[in-house]
Amino acid sequence: MKLPIISGKDVIKIFEKIGYKVVRQKGSHVKLRDDKNEFHNPLTIPNHKVLKIGLLKKLIKDANLSVEEFLFLVKDL
Repeated sequence: MKLPIISGKDVIKIFEKIGYKVVRQKGSHVKLRDDKNEFHNPLTIPNHKVLKIGLLKKLIKDANLSVEEFLFLVKDL
């Protein structure tokens, strides 16, 4: 399945839906962490207008999601 063109701000909203919380921000990079779920690795998301596909795939993998699960969450935006 093809990943959408999406902003960093929208990706942060999506990961907040599954339990991540914003820990801090330095410049345009936002750090997210989910302390309740040990399978969710900490994420650093650049708050850019468009995220590159490779970075988006890595963020999805680090959150232990499949592309299909991520696309399901994108629909609810």
